[in-house]
Amino acid sequence: MHIEPGVVDGAKMVFAYGTAAAAAGYSVKLIASDLAQHNILSFAARSVLATVGVFVFFELLPHFAVGVSEVHFILGTTLFLLLGAAPSALGLALGLLVQGAFFAPSDLPMYFVNVTTLLVPLFAISALAQRIIPQDRAYVDLAYADVLKLSVAYQGGVVAWVAFWAFYGQGFGADNLNAVWTFGAAYMLVVLIEPLADLAVLAGAKALRGGGIRGLFTHRLYHAG
Repeated sequence: MHIEPGVVDGAKMVFAYGTAAAAAGYSVKLIASDLAQHNILSFAARSVLATVGVFVFFELLPHFAVGVSEVHFILGTTLFLLLGAAPSALGLALGLLVQGAFFAPSDLPMYFVNVTTLLVPLFAISALAQRIIPQDRAYVDLAYADVLKLSVAYQGGVVAWVAFWAFYGQGFGADNLNAVWTFGAAYMLVVLIEPLADLAVLAGAKALRGGGIRGLFTHRLYHAG
């Protein structure tokens, strides 16, 4: 999902600064909501876990340059289900920043573009989860169909934002259209893997239901809404 430097540049970057600022503002709202249900230590621990997870997903898991961008296993739905929307948002933003600052400095000019691409789909699945998941069902009890819907929404949102940035920055020429199409087709293959990863992680969390580490997970993982 990394938009390469030069795809969006010059005055067009102003829009990216605006979208990133809006995403930061909405993240503050999510953080306030999270702290109403969890203590500060739980929030901090989950945010650290999310940041470390994002760094591992970006830097250590396989990733491939395809078309206009790169295909990564972000596992955004997994982060959301385990840790909650607010820690996941903070982890995505910080994990991306750490990767850029220490391992891929050439990506830093596109930070605001890429952080928007990651966060807005996360906000979308947070809202979607409230609509499609019954309030009396904990996340550990979700079925494959539930996590598939969330995964398709997240990955589809990432693809949509990448396509937007590519067209916004480079127009609708034949080469750009082909690059976006190639990226989108490759990226949606992640949907074949992520729901299975989600279910495996949720099964592991369910086995730990009686353990003493619940503070490391979002309240909704084990409880009704």
